[in-house]
Amino acid sequence: MAQALDGFIPFIDNCPTAFHAVAAVKEILLNKGFKQWQEGLPLSQENAMGEKGYFYIRNDSSLIAFSMPKGVSSNLTKGTLTDIPQNRIKGFRIMASHSDSPCFKLKTKPEIKVEDAYVKLNVEKYGGMILSSWLDRPLGIAGRVIIKEDGVFVSQLVDLKQCAVIPNVAIHFNREINKGFEYNPQTDMLPLFSGNKDEKLMERIAGVLGITADDILGEDLYLYVDQQAVSVGAEQEFLVAPRQDDLGCAYSTLKGFVESSPKEYISVYCLFNNEEVGSLTGQGADSDFADHILKEIWGLAETDKTYEAALRDSFLISADNAHALHPNHPEKSDVTNRPYLNGGIVLKFNGNAHYTTDGYSQAFVTDLCRQCGIEMQTFANRSDLPGGSTLGNIMMAHVSIPSADIGLPQLAMHSAVETAGVKDMDDMVTLAQYFYSA
Repeated sequence: MAQALDGFIPFIDNCPTAFHAVAAVKEILLNKGFKQWQEGLPLSQENAMGEKGYFYIRNDSSLIAFSMPKGVSSNLTKGTLTDIPQNRIKGFRIMASHSDSPCFKLKTKPEIKVEDAYVKLNVEKYGGMILSSWLDRPLGIAGRVIIKEDGVFVSQLVDLKQCAVIPNVAIHFNREINKGFEYNPQTDMLPLFSGNKDEKLMERIAGVLGITADDILGEDLYLYVDQQAVSVGAEQEFLVAPRQDDLGCAYSTLKGFVESSPKEYISVYCLFNNEEVGSLTGQGADSDFADHILKEIWGLAETDKTYEAALRDSFLISADNAHALHPNHPEKSDVTNRPYLNGGIVLKFNGNAHYTTDGYSQAFVTDLCRQCGIEMQTFANRSDLPGGSTLGNIMMAHVSIPSADIGLPQLAMHSAVETAGVKDMDDMVTLAQYFYSA
């Protein structure tokens, strides 16, 4: 079993929403010696150079962490330590992933009574989903609620485990279902929550948190698949788990980040929310979050190089999972760019620039993989099939940096439960650690 998987399985099991993912990343960073900082609060160069690193959180669901070069470099030839003047800091090494996954979002006032016998919940789609994959699975409800304490709005995490299910209609009542069926999200996909007609979701949540329902002033709540990640296959070489897109990249790039020591570049780890719905939020990749923090960090570098010049000498890797060749439908893959599970990290291309990879960044990533001794595959869509997009090109609209899109190969992307290769995660950790150690 891949080494990274030992930490990833409990990570993904404990991250049902973007809010939980950021909380889990925060805990890992704190345990590694990083400190949380607040946007707009000045950070001195002395502190930044003296600590392991700092991180910022926006809206409980996006996070940016950084680590500065410590001013010395190991000269392996002479076996000595050589001071690195601060004007030797060349720019940034950035990896970006996202904290959210396609799911159902609960509407406010969600309870719907059914003939005084059941309570179901009113939900809507969040992102592009394979609806049928959510049926007949144990579901939880998680997210955050907002309360007011001493005049200040405070966020509290919520996780109601295995409290709902979306039941299929029996084949006896829908005998044509195996010939194809279009699920309606308003009528077919509402989860069954209770057999008590008087059950109220907010009262249930308040009871768990030790508050009253009236204390809850706002909420962001989502359905999630509440089943554990497991490895399967003849040699346990495949990982079956929910939310691998994109928590697989979020975790493996974080692991490489915290285990690296930057020398001439400032290491930056970005985890953005709302990629699955276009990133058009104050905490998404299409916000000012990255540009604001990068400018603040560069102000600590004590170098004559301008911020714009530093961006040109930097590199961004957008890490979001990639489509592997499907064993039952190999015809869906491109003729020559066909990634496989456990075949290595995937470099992604798109002629319409939905991915940021170009000739220069292709060369950069290819050389990077060769230097750290890992396998690399390539992905492009069939020319007659439109592809998706990710956060790299969106982020580059705010910070123009040479960039490439990579990912872990997986099957059933945007299913409630997805399949990936266990070896590939170790490759991503190795790549991230090497990339961040420059």
